[in-house]
Amino acid sequence: MWCVGAARVVTWGDPDGGGDSSTVQHQLKNVQQICSTESAFAAILADETVVTWGDQRRGGNSSRVQHQLRNVQQISATSFAFAAILADGSVVTWGDPNCGGDSSRVQDQLRNVQQISATGFAFAALLADGTVVTWRDPNHGGDSSRVQAQLRNVQQISATRNSFAAILADGSVVTWGNPIHGGDSSRVQAQLRHVQQISATSSAFAAILADGSVVTWGNPIHGGDSSRVQDQLRNVQQISATGSAFAAMLADGSIVTWGAPNHGSDSSRVQDQLRNVQQISATGSAFAAILADGSVVTWGAPNYGGDSSRVQDQLRNVQQISATGSSFAAILADGTVVTWGASIRGGDSSRVENDFNDI
Repeated sequence: MWCVGAARVVTWGDPDGGGDSSTVQHQLKNVQQICSTESAFAAILADETVVTWGDQRRGGNSSRVQHQLRNVQQISATSFAFAAILADGSVVTWGDPNCGGDSSRVQDQLRNVQQISATGFAFAALLADGTVVTWRDPNHGGDSSRVQAQLRNVQQISATRNSFAAILADGSVVTWGNPIHGGDSSRVQAQLRHVQQISATSSAFAAILADGSVVTWGNPIHGGDSSRVQDQLRNVQQISATGSAFAAMLADGSIVTWGAPNHGSDSSRVQDQLRNVQQISATGSAFAAILADGSVVTWGAPNYGGDSSRVQDQLRNVQQISATGSSFAAILADGTVVTWGASIRGGDSSRVENDFNDI
């Protein structure tokens, strides 16, 4: 928990996964941005340097490249590695080499980088000229050679855990990586026209078209098959995702869900409450929706945040909700924080409750 420019960052949850920042707390001043792998954090400070903590082997130790981490503008992450874009458009990587922490093979190509996206084990960098450079695990999108000639005028890149999807300037889409998990869009390629936005579960993509309709592909169990609700997917404004399910917010503030039932695709229990939804957040297996009156509705796996009954009476005037893979944290209008979900993974903030006053 942090506020831009504040003199304090408060962490809680698994200490080995970044929940204990005591060793670097004195450095965490004027934080501008924080990014995370599955086990570590990286914070960009106002002077554009970087502070890391958490699992030393999985991004928490940046000592090998610390002297290069100057003028850092943006940081992205795979499961266990970070990639930082510097002001000159070059890239610095660290963490597990097999997850993208070693970019030496493509380092000379990483020039004028504008954006970096990531699967679980590979990075994809979008350059200023609209081309793309990829590295690390080829089975997770690290090898784009099959579609490299098509990767021109790329505007945006999205990712599942194993595959990438790039939106081109003409609104068409190019995919690569694991074919079962979204890397093969041939079944729906003819429908992928005028694409505005792409969201992803761990192994499926959902694209919103200009007319507000939705096209899905990838693992059908994890959201790649939306046929059950296709006629309801009209005037879609935003799509959020757990690891295995999608939730689409329509223009009227209602919600349509699909994918794996135990991971948030079954919202029938709360469907009558899902009106005037303003924002949706997600853990790996549950959703949390903020309504127009500042109240919150949750559904999905109870142990992953889908059951907020313990704190429901506290969830009033909610302004924003953030999530780990297993827990939610809601910021209220008066600046207090309410957490729920898996206790050891962030759902229990009682140890640092008094520290929130400093944020």
